[in-house]
Amino acid sequence: MRGLASRRRLAHNGAMVQIDKNHKPDFSLERVAIARGIAPIAGVDEAGRGPLAGPVVAAAVILEPGGIPAGLDDSKKLRAAEREHLFMMLQNTAEISVAVADVERIDSDNILQATLWAMAEAVGGLNQTPDLALVDGNQKPKLDCFCRPIVKGDCLSLSIAAASIAAKVVRDKIMDELADEHPGYGWERNKGYGTKEHMAALERLGPTPHHRRSFAPVRRLLGGD
Repeated sequence: MRGLASRRRLAHNGAMVQIDKNHKPDFSLERVAIARGIAPIAGVDEAGRGPLAGPVVAAAVILEPGGIPAGLDDSKKLRAAEREHLFMMLQNTAEISVAVADVERIDSDNILQATLWAMAEAVGGLNQTPDLALVDGNQKPKLDCFCRPIVKGDCLSLSIAAASIAAKVVRDKIMDELADEHPGYGWERNKGYGTKEHMAALERLGPTPHHRRSFAPVRRLLGGD
C-alpha cells in the first residue's frame, strides 16, 4: 500500500502511467527524438503561475547531450542553493532563453494566456530554432516548431527540468529585488505566494503595483468582490 500511495497517476504520451514520487527525470524522450533526426530539442517550463504578486517567468533550454549537468531535477524538489548551482552550470553548458510576463499582461490576458505567451517568447528567444519543444503541462503555446505538452514533464524530461530550474531561479531573483522595493510583504521568503505573512501584509499595507488585481484575494481587498 505504501508503494501505491507514493505514486501519482500522470497523463503521458496519451496513456495513464504511474510515476514514483522519487522518480528522476531522464533524457529518454529526447534520445528517442534525436535518434529519429529530430534536433535540437527545447524543454519549456514556467515559474510563478500561482502567486498573488510578481511576474510569471518562462524558460526554454536546449541541453547539450554530451554535457548535461548532474543533479537536474524538478525545481520544486531542489533547495535554492542547488537550483542556483545548477543554473550556473546550465549557463556554461546549455542554451537558455527566459521571458517574463509582467503583472499588467497577467491581469489583462489572464494567467494562462500570459504563461503561454511567455513560453512562446522564451522559445523564440533561443539562438537555434528547435525542431521539437517539450512543454510542461497540458497546454500548447503558439510556436514555430512541433510542440509536445507533457503533464508533470519536469519529473520526466531533463530538458523540461532544466527549464524549470532556469525559470525558478530568475523569478526568485526578481522577487528578491521587488522585496527590497516593497518591504513588509516577505517576498524574499514567500516569492509572492499567498502565505499567512503575505496575506497579513496585504491587509495591513494594501496592494502594490506588482500585485495581481485579477486574483481573487487582491481583488477582494480592492472591493471587486
